[in-house]
Amino acid sequence: MRILLRVVAAATFGLAVLTMGDAARADYGQPSNWQFGLQGSASSGMDSLAAFHNFLLVIITLITLFVLALLVTVIVKFNARANPTPTRTTHNTLLEVLWTVVPVVILVVIAIPSFRLLFYQLDLPPADLTVKATGKQWYWSYSYPDSKFEFDSLMLQDNERQKLSPVPPRLLGVDNAMVVPVNKVVRVQTIGADVIHAFAVPSFGIKIDAIPGRLNETWFRANREGIYYGQCSELCGKDHAFMPIEVRVVSEQAFAAWLEDAKKRYAVDQRPNPGAVAAAELAK
Repeated sequence: MRILLRVVAAATFGLAVLTMGDAARADYGQPSNWQFGLQGSASSGMDSLAAFHNFLLVIITLITLFVLALLVTVIVKFNARANPTPTRTTHNTLLEVLWTVVPVVILVVIAIPSFRLLFYQLDLPPADLTVKATGKQWYWSYSYPDSKFEFDSLMLQDNERQKLSPVPPRLLGVDNAMVVPVNKVVRVQTIGADVIHAFAVPSFGIKIDAIPGRLNETWFRANREGIYYGQCSELCGKDHAFMPIEVRVVSEQAFAAWLEDAKKRYAVDQRPNPGAVAAAELAK
């Protein structure tokens, strides 16, 4: 039994070391080599998700070790050599109550923070900025409704990436990134133009489907400047793996300057279509 306890202690210590090592290795905004767990958090929502993940990891580890201890005990103490005359016990009221009540208690302990986190994610605070992301086969279009402009965001090819400094990650860099200010509530509205897509940025802790004919929305508040990558997370066709998401989080001053420039480059033409006007006049 002492050997079993030592094995359990060693396994627990190893798990703690791996978890701490993972926190040290996790990059912000993109996956890193030999990464063990989640990407580095850049929002309060992702902080909550990571904390809940670690909480569940502890519970799962304890349950696994407990079941392992029971199995080893059964193997060692109740094999034919150690226990030649087996007991004829078929019922134990206390055990039956425990293995019913304890799992219920564990599920309740898990459900309380789970529901709290769901409410936090679904209860959108007043937004400082709204961005509409439209999933298309196979790229994203971003619209800033308050500023009335829209642009497409396509994945960079390898020869295009090599011309930039620093070189963006392969399959993640894009030609036109979504830009948002730091420490501001950003409401992201998603919709699909053709099939179902999914807008997901791990460092912000967001993932939401983009469905044709239905407008979904989520939110995040980035708490540090930088470049954060995501990908479409819903199988959407042959080039599903090639529609990345790039979000640049900048200071308020830099965002204001980018916004003024973007209004000129990507402005949506608000003038009426002459053909439509003529058709309307004829209909009268």
